[in-house]
Order: sequence, then C-alpha cells, then structure tokens
Amino acid sequence: ESLVLIILITLPGVWSGDWGVTLENQCALRGTSVVLKCDYDYPSGHTVTSVSWSKAQYVSNSWRLVALSQLFSPLKFNYVGNKQGDCDLRINNVRFTDEGHYYFSFETRRDRWSSKTFSYLFVRGLTAVVWPNTVTEGEDVRLICHSGCPQTTEFVWFRDGQPVSASEFQATSEDAGKYHCAVKGQETAKSASVALNVRYSPKKVTLSVSPSADIIKGDTLTFSCSSDANPPVAETGYSLFKDGQFVSSGQEHTISEVQLGHSGRYHCQAWNNITWRGSNLFNSTEVLLDVHYHPTNTSVSVVPERALEGSSVNLTCSSDANPPVDSYTWYKMAASSSSMTQVGSGQTLFLPSMQASHTGLYLCLVRNSVGENNSTEVLLSMAEKQQGSPSIPVLVGIGVSLCITLVIVLLLLRRKRRRNTGEKQPVFDSVLSRSQSSATEDPSERQIRL
Repeated sequence: ESLVLIILITLPGVWSGDWGVTLENQCALRGTSVVLKCDYDYPSGHTVTSVSWSKAQYVSNSWRLVALSQLFSPLKFNYVGNKQGDCDLRINNVRFTDEGHYYFSFETRRDRWSSKTFSYLFVRGLTAVVWPNTVTEGEDVRLICHSGCPQTTEFVWFRDGQPVSASEFQATSEDAGKYHCAVKGQETAKSASVALNVRYSPKKVTLSVSPSADIIKGDTLTFSCSSDANPPVAETGYSLFKDGQFVSSGQEHTISEVQLGHSGRYHCQAWNNITWRGSNLFNSTEVLLDVHYHPTNTSVSVVPERALEGSSVNLTCSSDANPPVDSYTWYKMAASSSSMTQVGSGQTLFLPSMQASHTGLYLCLVRNSVGENNSTEVLLSMAEKQQGSPSIPVLVGIGVSLCITLVIVLLLLRRKRRRNTGEKQPVFDSVLSRSQSSATEDPSERQIRL
C-alpha cells in the first residue's frame, strides 16, 4: 500500500488538483529547429487520452485556432512531450511564416482543457556583414554575423559555399567572393550572401601569339595580351615590347606581313593603377618569335677553281635558311642534253681524282621544312699541263749549278784584285824616294828642275 501511494503521488494531476498549462515564448533563427517549452497539470482522478497544438490564424477577418495537424505535415511539427505533464513541441526548419501564437490543449476521459495563455514564436534571420565590403589587396577585412534572437549562438562562415577558417584576415585576390554566415551544427540556418570586392593589380599577365605554330615569312601575325585584374586592365593599359623596346599600346597588335626583322623576344606589360609591393607595372613572360623562311642566297664554291688532272676537288654548297637546310642534292648538266643528272648529296661534293669527264656545269638543290632553292650553275674545268716545262728536280739542279758558278766567279775576282794590289807597291816606294831626295837638294836647283 505504501508503494502504490508513492507512485500515485508522483503522477501529475494526483492530489495537485488544478487544471493548467505553462508556456514560454521562444525565438528561433530561420532554418533551425526549435522546441516550444510547455508543462501542463490536471486534477486527480483524470487520465489524459489526447493532446494537441494549435496556431492562431487570421481567417476571414478574424483570428481562429487551427490545429497544426491541419496546417503542416507531421515532419514539420513533432510532439516531443508525453501524457503525464510534458507538452513540448519541436518545430523543424523554421520559416518566417511559422512566427505566431501557439496554444496547447489536452483531453481526459472526463474533460477537456485548452491553455488560456500562449507561446509566441519569434522568427529571426541571420544578417551577414563584410566590413569593409570593398578593399585593396592587403587591407584588413572583418566578417560580422548578426542574429535577432537574444540567445548566444556560434556561427560559421562560408565563401562561395566553401568554409572560411577566420572571420578576420588580410584580403588577397583569392578572398573575393560571396560570403554568408550560418549556425554551427545547423548550417541550413544561414544568412543571405554578401559580396566582398577585392581590388588588385594585374596578375597572370600573358602574351599569346596567333597562329601559335611556326611563323613563316609573309604570314599575318597577332599578339594578344591578357591578365587577371580588378578593376580589369583597360585597352590603353596594355603595352607590347620587343627586345625591351616599346612597340605599341593596346590589347592586340597585328603584323600583316611578317619579315625577318620581326624576329625577337616580345613581352606584354599591364597596368590598372593598383600598386602591389611598390610597383604598378607588371610584365608577362617573354615569347620568342622565330621567323622561318625557305633557303635563299644559295651558292657553290669550288676549291681549287682549276684543278689539275688527278688532283682532288671540293664543291661546297651554302645557303641562308631558317630552320637550317636539312637536305643538299647535287646535279650535273648532261653532256648530250640540257637535262640535269643527280651526282651526289650532302653539303660538300668531293671528287678525289679530277678527270676530264668531271668537267661541266654543276648546281646544288637545298631544302628545309619551309621550302627549297637551288644555286646558279657553276662551271668546273680542268687546268692544262704546260708542254716542255722542266720538272721540279731539274729546276732544283739548275738552281744549285748557278749558285756554284756564282761562288767560283766571286773567288776569282777576289784573287785577281789581290794580285793587282801587290804589283803597284814598288811604284809607290820609288815615288816616295824621289820625294825624299828632292827634299835635300838646293831650293834653287829644285826650282830650275821644275
């Protein structure tokens, strides 16, 4: 009997003796789930058989209570209480239309009770603030999420649908986009998106050339500049340079007929008046323009120009081409006709032993990937041997003989000169004696003799 008494005392409505419903107002964020707190009581001797929630609806110019079961599906509203005093109601995926007055009622086997008070549900939304919403790269940005409900809520941030790790940061160009905040754990409860505009200097400056394949002399060529920048680079913000020298301004530059002089290194420069790290001019990588052309100025050189019979001869072909010549073919004019016969290949045609049959007109044909060209005809002739010409040993013998003869003549002349010098010496002595004797004579006598 004591145990039964304790159980009866603990049951709501037993000995408590009063009808009543206690409700609380709630504030919920749009997109979240909320529980309306509710407690009810009833006199002893009653057994609850059914419970229900209603919402005040303005219908036909008057307010009426409409059962939730008539308004929404069971997935929208879930009764999470019981029949012993707990009458909590869960509302899922709260919308602004869910705001209003909610009433609870219950029935027993002998009576029915409806709450005279109500639970008012306030529905608020999240408001995202990006401050400031326009910045220059490198400036600070702060993300602020406002909630209209008084309870403390933890928020998370997303940019273009991707999570953001921090609500304060220094802006870069990658941070531009649309931001929204959401309730952590209930990310479906989110704010409207707010855009962050990040101004930044030109990035990824690119110079492209069309056509992109090999450029042939005479082709039409177009240079195009592009970049990633905010604000975008204007038409006059692009400049084209060749080998460091200014060519033109504008996003595109066209050469109607490419010449060899157009070969060089080109780059594009972009400017949008935004400075980054002390500079506001930004260059693309260089593009090498290599103009291709078919072989020109093809010529043949012959060494030696006139070869003796039996000696070797080299015919060398040269040409100006880009890409370089990759094929050399030699032709010789046939003696019996005006047709040409192929006689070799390679840049040099080598004749190890010159013969009379080798004489004639020669030309070379050169090719590269662009085209071909041939040289003018070159005459190869053979030098004639001089008749009666002494051989080299004979010439050497004659030279030696002449040298010996010359030496003998010189020796004879020297000997004769010495002999002549020895015969004249006495004459000199007699003259000298005569002079000495005359010096001893009387002056008067010497005068007479004179």
